[in-house]
Amino acid sequence: MNANDVLELVRDRLLPLYDEERERLDKIDRWYRFEPEAIKLPKGATEENKYLAELSRTPWLALVVTTVAQMLYGESVYSSREGFDAKAVWDPWQRNNMSSKQIAIHRAALAYGLSYTSVLPGDRGAVVRGISPRDMLAVYGDVTEDEYPMFGLRVTKQKGGRHLRLLDEERIYYLWQGDGERIQFIEDRVHGMGVCPIVRYANQLDLEGRAPGEVEPLIPLAARINKTDYDRMLAQHYNSWKVRYATNLEEPPTSEEAERIKLKLRQSDILTGEGETQFGTLDETPLEGFIQAHDSDLEALGAASQTPVTAFGKLINVSAEGLLEARTSLYARRDERQMLFGDSHTATLRLAAHAEGRAEDADDFEMTLKWADTEARTLNQAVDALGKAANMLGVPQEMLWNKIPGVDLTEVESWREYREEHPTPDDITAQALERQTRPVTE
Repeated sequence: MNANDVLELVRDRLLPLYDEERERLDKIDRWYRFEPEAIKLPKGATEENKYLAELSRTPWLALVVTTVAQMLYGESVYSSREGFDAKAVWDPWQRNNMSSKQIAIHRAALAYGLSYTSVLPGDRGAVVRGISPRDMLAVYGDVTEDEYPMFGLRVTKQKGGRHLRLLDEERIYYLWQGDGERIQFIEDRVHGMGVCPIVRYANQLDLEGRAPGEVEPLIPLAARINKTDYDRMLAQHYNSWKVRYATNLEEPPTSEEAERIKLKLRQSDILTGEGETQFGTLDETPLEGFIQAHDSDLEALGAASQTPVTAFGKLINVSAEGLLEARTSLYARRDERQMLFGDSHTATLRLAAHAEGRAEDADDFEMTLKWADTEARTLNQAVDALGKAANMLGVPQEMLWNKIPGVDLTEVESWREYREEHPTPDDITAQALERQTRPVTE
């Protein structure tokens, strides 16, 4: 494309789509982060009411995202392909600090529904960057089937305007738009990847290309919880104590004197009167109903989001088996995200292999990501289960090393190298028997 084609495409088609999508994602971001929408107050609301409404807002939906995000840590990669070099494939991951950056990629995909990585050639190998969907618009020919988009428009806000980068299968086009000004073409560079080097991470992608996140469907429910908390705080602030009253007391001579007496009256004061004077109290507003409504709303949020209520701070006095059953839906949600994000991570690694000229790794569709074991189990329990798999099922011990919690790919490789350099007596005996039974060839 020439400069005019790029300007027309960005100005007339891509940028309006991006601005529309950015507005929707900004609303989601406010609920996901720390600024959910304010509770609607009646006209004439006092400053106290506004302050209580501010205190009532809680970022519940951030907890829904965090509960799953903290169970998603990719730690190694493997493949059944002969000659597969796990260290070479994993090197771009470590070089680009993806062990920590993957967390932000997962959180963005969970919260907004989508996130992206870009993979481009660099001086030291492939350069991998995570991108928020608030900064990227990807356009696909077939949004459900195509692995790579036709175009990727990345928008970066800067002082006085915004910087635009358009990627296609051949080039990167750099543009600039000042505040209130027309878009200007700066330059273009060939990236040489052969595809638009953008990989999509989808929280849920259906057959119509829709990718809802964890936050947007739950916004009405989170707003309901905040409203319930606001009502409780109103009752707690104004009506959570008994009100004393007295009738037929002697009227103060002036209204100013009446206000002075009212302000002076304290809990320990005693009222006295004569004749038909009557005394009494008005009961406080009970808060139990508000608390029960709050708990009910949290249970509804947990059910709708497949988040156990224990994540919201509500402890249940049940057995270990009961707690495991309560977390079953959360594990199912985690497993689904691991399947989706795992495919995207391996696509990123294959694209990185392509950028570095490793053709076999780039075409390895048997590549699979191994996720860290984050379940609440002791090391003894995990090793005991793996030992039974080796002894009772005959699984080779070396194949189980990478399943030990906390053991990464580097440690497994160092163990294998040590095993080769320091064979056990059983290994030496097996090798001797193999040499004896090996047929003699001329």
